[in-house]
Amino acid sequence: MSDLSARGYRPSVAAEHRSCTDDLDAAYASCRRIAAEHGRTYYLATALLSPDRRRAVHAMYAFARMVDDIVDHADHPHHVLDPLDTVLRRVPAVDPPRPDTLDRVSPADHLDLIEKQLRAAMDGTHLDTDDPLRRRVILATADTIARYDIAHVHIRTFLDAMRMDIPGTPTHRTRYATMTELREYMRGSAAAIGLQLLPVLGTVGPVAEAEPAAAALGEAFQLTNFLRDVAEDLDRDRVYLPTEDLGAFGVDEAHLRACRHRRHTDAPLRRAMAHLIAVNRDIYRRATPGIAHLAPRVRPAISTAATLYAEILDRIEAADYQIFDTRATVPRTRRILVAANGLVTRHR
Repeated sequence: MSDLSARGYRPSVAAEHRSCTDDLDAAYASCRRIAAEHGRTYYLATALLSPDRRRAVHAMYAFARMVDDIVDHADHPHHVLDPLDTVLRRVPAVDPPRPDTLDRVSPADHLDLIEKQLRAAMDGTHLDTDDPLRRRVILATADTIARYDIAHVHIRTFLDAMRMDIPGTPTHRTRYATMTELREYMRGSAAAIGLQLLPVLGTVGPVAEAEPAAAALGEAFQLTNFLRDVAEDLDRDRVYLPTEDLGAFGVDEAHLRACRHRRHTDAPLRRAMAHLIAVNRDIYRRATPGIAHLAPRVRPAISTAATLYAEILDRIEAADYQIFDTRATVPRTRRILVAANGLVTRHR
């Protein structure tokens, strides 16, 4: 007798269970492809995770990427405002079952709950409900939120930060005067993602003890992105480097744009970049000891991601801070070597 029959499921429900499983597997596979294409460092690090944790991280990455793409590429602000307002309003409307109750919820009921989350989050004509890829990403995300009991407040905090990038919103801004202001943005755009992943990764003690380091590591990753992507952000009329810090070295926005036009980083901007890289490294130094709060089996994966992302800063320095001429990346051979060392550590 199968497990399903032993638990009293009707054949029709068992068939529905197989269909649900197939749908979820396809959804998670789509998220994996998005992570592999757009997050090479993260994707390589997730290879060190167990399969269930790996696909959950892929789902949360794909969700963040999907929202970021909506914000960056919409042809009109209202095409973003309407769906994000809907997501902000309705994502927390359906509470997922807690992990300790999942085995008492039939597969059909569980998928029905996920479907409600999906419909709530996708409600809004501008979000293109019929987009199969977007639908699969939301489905995998909803399942991950339910299975790992991820607090909805971290999803809302992330979406609030994404609204700050949308023209026409009350919180919209494209410039940050101080590092304090920038960190408030990163609280949602990056720190919240670190907090979303804690239930997936697992901790050796109370989750609250691991939260400060998880938030700091997310912030460290984000600031590295900002330092690497100055040219790309400037082309979208965004400056994510604090104007106060730039100004201390004689760099204002006109100076920044002149360097962009010449595709050359001059001496004042090099000094400003060196300062901000030092700030970034200090965040890594404060965040990485917190990896010890994570479950032992996941520590090599997170250490690998932290090591490789921090090395982007080394690459910026090695290129003499020429951020307008080349995009700093860690070579593939180096990424594989660090991941291989992490694999050895995991199996000790």
